[in-house]
Amino acid sequence: MTMQFSILGTSSSGNSALVVTENCKALIDAGFSCKRLCEMLEERGVRPEEIDAIFVTHEHGDHTAGISTFCKRFNPHIYANPLTAKALQPKLKHRPNWKLFTTGSTFQFRDLTVESFSLPHDAHDPVGFTFTSGRDDLFSPIRSVAWLTDLGFAPRHVMERIRAVDLLVVEANHDLELLQNDTKRPWSVKQRISGRHGHLSNQAANDLLNSISKPQWSQVFLAHLSRDCNSSDAVHNAFSDLKESSPYRIDTIMAGGGSSLQNV
Repeated sequence: MTMQFSILGTSSSGNSALVVTENCKALIDAGFSCKRLCEMLEERGVRPEEIDAIFVTHEHGDHTAGISTFCKRFNPHIYANPLTAKALQPKLKHRPNWKLFTTGSTFQFRDLTVESFSLPHDAHDPVGFTFTSGRDDLFSPIRSVAWLTDLGFAPRHVMERIRAVDLLVVEANHDLELLQNDTKRPWSVKQRISGRHGHLSNQAANDLLNSISKPQWSQVFLAHLSRDCNSSDAVHNAFSDLKESSPYRIDTIMAGGGSSLQNV
């Protein structure tokens, strides 16, 4: 079986994705209510009770809102580093089945090889992930996915971790002009969003993609778009040249949207 992947939803309001392999079904983050997560999974032909694990990038609510109720109902393993688990546990109504890992480590969960790497973001110990699975044969080729959201800039070690994956999810959170002109956010919040521990802008995400020579990606999803401070026109303008010249496909997940379950 080929690895399958779907973004359930991604924006400043909520983030979660689904990874399916021959021997497991897992979520990356759970930033929606349990009810909504169940609906999203069922739309993709997956029963919530089939979820074996949730891999948590950091403790912010748009990545963890559904964990408490989902874990109480279905009891999946919850993979997080110690600082994220420590920050998240007081917000939960019960103690989930924690599986702790060290940031920067590579570990195995069933037939998934998981690599974690540190990200610069304003959380306790935020991480990105790569997920790899397959037996390297005709029926189960080796495939890999990287999940890269919630970072203010991309250090060199991040570039090296994402270079060789087949499918990359990368943040393109905001358009700088739309952010600066936004009337809902105070100056301090705008500074946090655009700072080195905030979120990647469209241009910063474009620069990241362009800076990596000979990537192996077949598909890139632009994710975690702000509903107020980004737009389809802004994304189109920022990535039009790259979309025309790159050998890989670039898709944009607008706020409130997701992607179908597909082979990686």
